[in-house]
Amino acid sequence: MKPENGDDAGKPPRKVIPITPADPDPGQLVSMFESEKKVYPRSISGVFARWRWALVFLTQLVFYGLPWLEWGQRQMVLFDLGARRFYLFGLVLYPQDFIYLAGLLIISALALFLFTAVAGRLWCGFSCPQTVYTEIFMWVERKVEGDRSARMRLDKNGWTFEKLWKKSLKQLLWIAIALWTGFTFVGYFVPIRELGGELLALQGSWQVFWVLFYGFATYGNAGYMREQVCKYMCPYARFQSAMFDRDTMIVSYDTGRGEPRAPRTKKVDYKAQGLGDCIDCKMCVQVCPVGIDIRNGLQYECIGCGLCIDACNSIMDKMEYPRGLIRLTTQNAMAGLWRRAQVLRRIFRPRVLVYSAVLIGLSMAMIVSLALRQSVKVDVIRDRASLSRIVAGGKLENVYRLQIMNATEQAQRYRISAHGLDGLELASEQEVEVGPAETRGIAARLQIPYGSAEPGSHTVFFDIDAVHSGAGRASEKAVFLVPR
Repeated sequence: MKPENGDDAGKPPRKVIPITPADPDPGQLVSMFESEKKVYPRSISGVFARWRWALVFLTQLVFYGLPWLEWGQRQMVLFDLGARRFYLFGLVLYPQDFIYLAGLLIISALALFLFTAVAGRLWCGFSCPQTVYTEIFMWVERKVEGDRSARMRLDKNGWTFEKLWKKSLKQLLWIAIALWTGFTFVGYFVPIRELGGELLALQGSWQVFWVLFYGFATYGNAGYMREQVCKYMCPYARFQSAMFDRDTMIVSYDTGRGEPRAPRTKKVDYKAQGLGDCIDCKMCVQVCPVGIDIRNGLQYECIGCGLCIDACNSIMDKMEYPRGLIRLTTQNAMAGLWRRAQVLRRIFRPRVLVYSAVLIGLSMAMIVSLALRQSVKVDVIRDRASLSRIVAGGKLENVYRLQIMNATEQAQRYRISAHGLDGLELASEQEVEVGPAETRGIAARLQIPYGSAEPGSHTVFFDIDAVHSGAGRASEKAVFLVPR
């Protein structure tokens, strides 16, 4: 096709030669993906930063301090897997009490749904162990290597004596924190004082393994992987959007107020030039622990820590602009320019009320169940070697094995009896003593007069009563077999 006008009119059309990239050198290594860039978060002070550090202190005070507290003559919180007993303050729980663990997990999941529906990823930004230990490791890094620009400069430069001692000191402090964290974690499953003695004596190979394992996990996740755990490994970031709605409070950038963005000095009349409040300083990006730009909208990488809010407010103060260009608000509030009172009223919407009602109901049910929990448990196991037999005196006998569990921390004496058939009597010991938080197995023989019951299986009950009133009572069903 010939051009109809212009300088090339009447000339034959040009031959278009496609431009293709040059073939790579066969000896050259071509990367098929872009490596993740290291994030250098900048330190900032403000309301959200102070809240984060308050949660760091609170959570670590509980985590590191709880195993050292005692309740009576034992560790206050101990999940003793070897003895198959869990100690929680004044409670002694057995594997049969697994229902309480299931209830606790359900309550935790509902609480997470509730908090997410109300205010987004509060757990991720303030209380998640990955966030907490990353913050601790970054604090060590800042104290040793300096703030953001100093760390970037140190990593860019070659190896010098300054870089060597700073990197070495940082690694030593990281390793110390990681090992102490691993030791404390294992101390919830092995009495921590005994664990300390075994480690000092270089005993307990499995305990050493798990301390090193959890220490290494803390060191790697908090020291190096950091935001990559939140972005690529944690499933919560992927399905959080299913729990959000337009009334969920999230960290938001006010596009209508901030755009168009451009650098300027405080003296410039930016409104006369048609500019928004954002001066494009990128402070919100520099302080972000996952390295995203919140001005691009809600992103799954955002952990809701609010540090970009602190950074932006500090810049707004310096420029003498109103605060709140980046703020914790909802999509509906941003679109409708709602006041804070309107935003708070929308918190109590049907979805949140349902979550709250179910959560309160389950929590109350679990508390009541724990309060009414019997302090003695019994399991009945039939003696399969002798299902039914005739003994001296012309009586028919069935043999059982009773597992009596004392869920209190004092020795208890229990009285054993049975009922359910005419003439039923217990022909074995009728009282037994069980030590504190122990389980004792005894053989129990039930007898009835021969011919007093029809052939077949009959339901009977074992009654276990504590000799001391108020120390517990249990009743367990069993089957008495009468042969044909």
